[in-house]
Amino acid sequence: MNIAFFLLPKQEVVTVTQDATLRQTLEKMEHHRYSAVPIINEEGGYAGTVTEGDLLWYMKNTPGVSFENAHKVALHDVPLRMTNRSVRIDADMKDLIDLSKVQNFVPVVDDRGHFIGIVRRSEIIDYCQSFIPGTPTIVLEA
Repeated sequence: MNIAFFLLPKQEVVTVTQDATLRQTLEKMEHHRYSAVPIINEEGGYAGTVTEGDLLWYMKNTPGVSFENAHKVALHDVPLRMTNRSVRIDADMKDLIDLSKVQNFVPVVDDRGHFIGIVRRSEIIDYCQSFIPGTPTIVLEA
């Protein structure tokens, strides 16, 4: 199966840039209620994923950094605890399934390495669930 079928395009993905500040990142994550977001570099490539934990541990372990002065700290100065790997758009489902075991979403890049979107873990689980005979599809109302 082509993973493009599962792709949430970059226009619909909440991202931050490497030159964002710690405060901008925190506020964006809070506003959208996400615990992790992809980081995009100047060339439009996937540069990593920042998590709430990355930001929290950085603030805790860096003397003098607080929410009041978080606008002075560049996101690229915050170490990322995990390396979330991306896949190319021509990857197969096995690659997605393997990465979804340890990542909430899988970033997808094109042939030039430009970020084009994500595949959410829930989409991958739904795909796998469709192969279990007799499993009903559960639809949650918002």
